[in-house]
Amino acid sequence: MTSIRFGTDGWRGVIAEDFIFANAHIVAKAIARYVVRCEDACKGVIIGYDHRFASDGIAAAAAEVVSATGTPVLLTDKPCPTPAVSLLVRQRGAAGGLMITASHNPYQWNGIKYKASYGSSALPSIVAQIEQDLDVVQKESVPPLPPRKSLIQPLEPRAPYLDTLEKLVDWQRLRKAKFRFVSDVMHGSATGLLVELFRRNGIACDEIRGTRDPRFGGVHPEPIEPHIEALRQAVDAGKYDAGFCADGDGDRIGAINRDGSFINPHQIFALLIWHLAGTRNLPGDIAKTFSVTKLIDKLATKFGRKLHETPIGFKYICELMLEQNILIGGEESGGIGTNLYIPERDATVSALLLAELMAWHAKSLGELLAALHAEFGEYHYGRVDLDLKPGQKEKAIAHFSNGKLTRILDLPIVRREDMDGIKVYLGEAGWVMIRASGTENLLRVYSETSRPETTRSILSAVTQIVHNL
Repeated sequence: MTSIRFGTDGWRGVIAEDFIFANAHIVAKAIARYVVRCEDACKGVIIGYDHRFASDGIAAAAAEVVSATGTPVLLTDKPCPTPAVSLLVRQRGAAGGLMITASHNPYQWNGIKYKASYGSSALPSIVAQIEQDLDVVQKESVPPLPPRKSLIQPLEPRAPYLDTLEKLVDWQRLRKAKFRFVSDVMHGSATGLLVELFRRNGIACDEIRGTRDPRFGGVHPEPIEPHIEALRQAVDAGKYDAGFCADGDGDRIGAINRDGSFINPHQIFALLIWHLAGTRNLPGDIAKTFSVTKLIDKLATKFGRKLHETPIGFKYICELMLEQNILIGGEESGGIGTNLYIPERDATVSALLLAELMAWHAKSLGELLAALHAEFGEYHYGRVDLDLKPGQKEKAIAHFSNGKLTRILDLPIVRREDMDGIKVYLGEAGWVMIRASGTENLLRVYSETSRPETTRSILSAVTQIVHNL
């Protein structure tokens, strides 16, 4: 049997290979053990699921496993985004939540996320305890307890979620701006949410890729290029002022400007800091993960905010948000959380705040980004994901960690950081970073410089170096 381990946000596996009902039972049983041991199990567990293949069946099976321990279960009666489960856990005072999803992974994958009682990603300390229970469950041969189906009740997840989000922005200001938006949910479980909020408040909004498709239309349900091309075409064809895109389980955001240009997650994060810390002058520090743009550092300095940098994984941002007053925290992949809401990533909340920012200044996302670049300089970011042979990831990390490597292209290496992966600073030009994925057999290569062609050249050079190892 494959050893099951949690990644940055739960457990994921390839459907019909390691993501099978037997392994899902093991993970659900380990989480149930953790809840009984360390939480107030009588408060119950909420279980939701996304649009992936067999997510509904796995959710029902997980509900039976959890109920067998005497823990009440609220099982959503329809697919929903991950942040809806997080919110419901918090609002209902539940002991925790399970979400059946593989987030932005390709369609062949599925997984189980655990959401703790505070309504967000499990802290590293909680993950460690769940993994202890996983070890016990995988080693023991105790027959499973019978499910207690009377403890499983249905839960409608969308209405309380939408009612909460509706209170977060200034609808009057948005109506006056008369912007038109389009929402792309990539066939994922955020379907209908943003369009419903906009329409009920008199804002023009349409939706694309809103039907359930476990294959996500043949693209990865991740709101970055090239997977966001359908939204670009929709913005252009419909002459919308902006397009907002959510990943497969609705917690990561991407955006398209009215001219068809992609607004990447780093730029979205910077714009939201500018809005919340600057324009709205809300109190609190700023947190970012290790692979996020250096533009955030400049914004924090301008607004007099303390900046916290964490390893990659929203659980580290969440940990800070629970301990300190963090106004906004974000990661490279488009997961952004604010203290206006729960300490959780949410693509729909980020889209609402971006729309409010546009309305506040009566400007497009591109115009707002140009104003940021004019004040702070240009930051051009890129990422490539390399699918490597066994052992190559380790060779790559060792190669770029080695002090004997002093240049990349004609750029001098002036220092290194190893908080999570290896980040190499290239003189005044910028930086490049490599990191092994926590959930897939990939090496991610990230770079940021002041010129798009420089970023592309560095990514290409590092890719070639890695393949030659």
